[in-house]
Amino acid sequence: MATRRKKQTTEPAAEEMAAAAAPPDRLISPVSRGEDQQLDRLLRPQSLGEFVGQRKHTENLRVYVEAARRRGEPLDHILLSGPPGLGKTTLAHVLAKEMGVTLFVTSGPAVEHKGVLTGELTRVARNDILFIDEIHRLNATVEEALYPAIEGFRIDVVTGDGAFAESISLDLKPFTLIGATTRTGLLTKPLQERFGVTLRLDFYPVEDLALIVARSARLLGIPCATEAAEALAARARGTPRVANRLLRRVRDFAEVEGDGTVTVDIVRHTCERLEVDGAGLDEMDRRLLRVVIEDYDGGPVGVETIAAALAEPRDTVEDVYEPYLLQQGLLGRTPRGRIATRRAREHLGYPPVGHDPPRQGRLF
Repeated sequence: MATRRKKQTTEPAAEEMAAAAAPPDRLISPVSRGEDQQLDRLLRPQSLGEFVGQRKHTENLRVYVEAARRRGEPLDHILLSGPPGLGKTTLAHVLAKEMGVTLFVTSGPAVEHKGVLTGELTRVARNDILFIDEIHRLNATVEEALYPAIEGFRIDVVTGDGAFAESISLDLKPFTLIGATTRTGLLTKPLQERFGVTLRLDFYPVEDLALIVARSARLLGIPCATEAAEALAARARGTPRVANRLLRRVRDFAEVEGDGTVTVDIVRHTCERLEVDGAGLDEMDRRLLRVVIEDYDGGPVGVETIAAALAEPRDTVEDVYEPYLLQQGLLGRTPRGRIATRRAREHLGYPPVGHDPPRQGRLF
């Protein structure tokens, strides 16, 4: 049987748009940048066995893959959600390799109308996977056309105009739809209900990130001590993409200002130069927390006010800055607005609530 040529894919347009909205020089941003794409492809795991982290999900996916292969059927449709940089696209590539099928990649904004969707769907062969990144950004017309494709593997196509218009139902090969989203709340309920498997990817613990750093270092030929991998992982904000980006920068300093080996001292020195502290916070994170603590007595303060104080769009504050601060317990979200937690005050060197803030001697 002839082998079908795999579709050449590029990074989803949605991530490029998100990157444009984020500060361009922010090293610890989880959003994919141009320089990350080649590295992501080089370091991407080739099987579920190589995929580090998200254990409860990967163990279940192994069962789903094996069951589908034994039956000769496509995987159930899968919805992957969670912040950027946690491996949604990587999992789609891995599942395609595990199933031995072709992966077709697109994004919600790229599927502008029903004709584009029809073109994507008619290309997939039996059991292939169609991956739609930022699926919550599909327009309503395209989303409604997708429903019969998901449920009954068919799509209705209108030919002709006016009185000569005719609706034709096209049969599709059974396929798997994998949708990815960073904004689950923007998905419509009918679309969510059509996915058989829904997985939310969480931030990675330091121990898993250390394994990812060690694996990436081996693949890149970078000597890296175990303790150094752990020190770098602690600053990677729970995100593999950030860990790999930091590893590249640390390698530069190790080669120029060291003997080429990544050590704990080199990691600390590099991160000090890049203004990334031991908790993975950069100057913008610390600035946001200072605004809440100093200007608004620790909060509560509205997100619009914070955005104005930082001279950033509200979406950037909510999608780029807040998720990690909330996850780390440095920022709290209340009905009245955001508050800086006790942990945030301690991290930045402020005294407990009720004491006057120091005028000098802050940690950062």
